Amino acid sequence: MTILVTGATGNVGRLVVDELLGRGAPVRALTVDPERAALPGGVEVVVGSLARPSTLPAALNGVESVYLAPMGRTVTRFCELAAEAGIPRVVALSGASVGQEHEGSSGHEFAAVERAVRAAGFDRTFLRPGMFMANTLGWAPSVRESGVVRSAYGDAVQTPIDLRDIAAAAAQVLVTDGHSGRTYVLSGPQTVTRREMAAAIGSALGRELPFVELTPAEQRAEWVSVGIPPLIADWMLDGFADSRAERPEPTGVFEELVGRPGTTYAEWAVANVAAFGG
Repeated sequence: MTILVTGATGNVGRLVVDELLGRGAPVRALTVDPERAALPGGVEVVVGSLARPSTLPAALNGVESVYLAPMGRTVTRFCELAAEAGIPRVVALSGASVGQEHEGSSGHEFAAVERAVRAAGFDRTFLRPGMFMANTLGWAPSVRESGVVRSAYGDAVQTPIDLRDIAAAAAQVLVTDGHSGRTYVLSGPQTVTRREMAAAIGSALGRELPFVELTPAEQRAEWVSVGIPPLIADWMLDGFADSRAERPEPTGVFEELVGRPGTTYAEWAVANVAAFGG
């Protein structure tokens, strides 16, 4: 039966489409702009968006499972429409920040998605990845223009995960049994500091890449200047500071689910070196 991928042009959803196709699953993709999406052949494309629930009934008709991108604002209406359509199974992208109390935490929206899906009574699975490796693409302009990485808390410890690994985990859960009611906390395979991530980018570029340590105030000002809300900037900085005292460790869940090693940050840096000017 067909699997609906919502947010099919999003940073994870687009990769979920590819992973499902690679597993031979029939895919229906929900997107607001099919031409821009450039989805591969064999995908049934439906125009619509989670942000516009009126577009969802046609997309939900005749599907068995849904990959649900996180959108707290409309998730309750999605659940109502999915229940009316008789959808039995929902795999929702959430986040490891669920349960964090900081006002700027992304965990509040993820928790809203989980509450709505759980209350609707679906056969559900929640995926909670931590930091995305792709977040460090924010360093790319500085690397290309100045040849340095600028960041606060160079010794902050993280377990970043590749978006493709998140998508692979989602596809695995969607096409196999045994995941009902489960919550999977996903991480990359290693603990690395921000300074070590910068060094990995330098290695991929084939040159030394200096790390310029910013003060928290300098980092906050840079983030706010490019449009990051102050509360979110404060939450991220607090997380970096906390990680030095409460060192996160890889969960190993991705490897158990998918049966292969997770992508290391060094491997990700090589694969994405063009973004940094390589």
